[in-house]
Amino acid sequence: MENKNVELAIEFIKAVSEGKIGEELNNFYDKSANQIEYPNLLTKKIVERNLDAIKDASIKGQQVISIQNYEIIKTYSCGDTVVIEAIWTGRLAIPLGKLKTGDEMKAYFAQFFEFRDGKIVKQRNYDCFENFF
Repeated sequence: MENKNVELAIEFIKAVSEGKIGEELNNFYDKSANQIEYPNLLTKKIVERNLDAIKDASIKGQQVISIQNYEIIKTYSCGDTVVIEAIWTGRLAIPLGKLKTGDEMKAYFAQFFEFRDGKIVKQRNYDCFENFF
């Protein structure tokens, strides 16, 4: 089951990279899904989201980022948990900090996914952005 969960996590990352948002994410998340985003340059405090809030955030994110890509550096799995270590780049659709529309942002991500029955039930994001202020 561990290898299947790794495949599902990579499939999810690929879908997000391709611009899947909102209801398109239902294929990946359990209805009870919970996501925690830890403080970073964009989110100054811990943010916890249920599935509706996850989908809303994905829609809002597409208004800020026109194109994004994840370079997966390493995957780890243990039981029902998969960890993805990735370098994320995103092209801005709006100005942000010292960056202009069309500029590229970069971050180093560690994402922890917990699966049940082939769906993400918990997700924890540790996002380390390069300074853009």
